[in-house]
Amino acid sequence: MRWIYLVIIMLFVAATVIFAFQNLAVVTLSFLGLRASAPLALLIAGFYLLGAVTGGSVFALLRRSYAGSRLGAA
Repeated sequence: MRWIYLVIIMLFVAATVIFAFQNLAVVTLSFLGLRASAPLALLIAGFYLLGAVTGGSVFALLRRSYAGSRLGAA
């Protein structure tokens, strides 16, 4: 089973590297009067990581809140 996971990870990494090399064009992002110019792949990777961090934080907060409510109810 470990080899299957390794193959899946390798395919994901290969697809990510191919995506990055095919999206090297510089794009400009505007938000609330701020502007940022960067390669498209870099912007997507940055927003993906930002989403992963915030999603993980929300999940941890909800899990802790649920665990706390279960302890208080007992």
